[in-house]
Amino acid sequence: MSGTPFTFEGKAAMMERALGSAGISILCQDARLSIFYAENLPPYFAARFMPGGTDAGLFGDIHGQYLTALKHKVLETGIPNNAEVEIDVDGEMRTYELKIQRTGARGTHGLLSVMTEVTESRHREKVLKSLLRELSHRSKNLLAIIQGIATQTARNTLSLDSFLLKFRGRLQSLSNSQDLITDSSWRGAYLFELAEKQFAPYWPETSGSMPIYGINAHLTPNAAVHLGLALHELIVNSASYGAIAGGAASITLNCREAAIGDRRAIEIAWAEVLQDQSEVHEFSDNSFGRTVLERVVPSSVNGKAELNLVPGRIEYRLTIPETEFEIFKRI
Repeated sequence: MSGTPFTFEGKAAMMERALGSAGISILCQDARLSIFYAENLPPYFAARFMPGGTDAGLFGDIHGQYLTALKHKVLETGIPNNAEVEIDVDGEMRTYELKIQRTGARGTHGLLSVMTEVTESRHREKVLKSLLRELSHRSKNLLAIIQGIATQTARNTLSLDSFLLKFRGRLQSLSNSQDLITDSSWRGAYLFELAEKQFAPYWPETSGSMPIYGINAHLTPNAAVHLGLALHELIVNSASYGAIAGGAASITLNCREAAIGDRRAIEIAWAEVLQDQSEVHEFSDNSFGRTVLERVVPSSVNGKAELNLVPGRIEYRLTIPETEFEIFKRI
């Protein structure tokens, strides 16, 4: 681009290296901050450049005032500095970084600015920061859940061996749900996959396919974690005392559309017939399992739940509002 030749000593090699890199531009200014030379400017800036122009003419008034103040300081102190400006180019915000340094001998000082577009890298940095904040938030929530599991399990067990057995099982349940959530890039988990993951360690191969029916709703991460805990309590009880322990496939897990007031919802229903028709379960009034099913899980998903224990049968219904799920396909 035409203009006053660049004559500052010792900068020719720097310019050559800079212009050899894609997306690098050069601006040269005298002590009055008049731009007398520019090279390799992007079209947006090239259309606005004229020899003797100012930063305001090139970058706009607001950015021009900011850059003028910053460049005066570099001229006065000789200390290099960096600046970033965001420019609306055809409706798209683009970010440019300027590396500014004083050049020339005393009495003939000027400025050399090397400008690079950093839009993509800044976007990646923003996305990464957002993901890290989300990860930190979810990690804190997960630790709070683990702390609650540990505390409540300890309150409802009489021996260390019993505590370790139950606590490890609940942690594994949490881990299984978390695996599905992580695999989906923290978008959540499908109900059928979540239930299969929870059933898998306990379901006997001789019992055929797992008894999961209805709508395969996609659950939010929060709903997936807490429903996973509820299913774990039901499945472990069945594997210890109920239908799974008896080898009978008399369990159904069904999901259907429902409502909570005027809000759309899904109802997830567990029905288990006990082989000996006697009321055998771990869900005493003060048990952790019952607390999870009736209080912790429905509260965590802003839904409601009902646990019915009758001789020979266990029924559990959990209603989850539409804020905690999506239905992509109805079966």
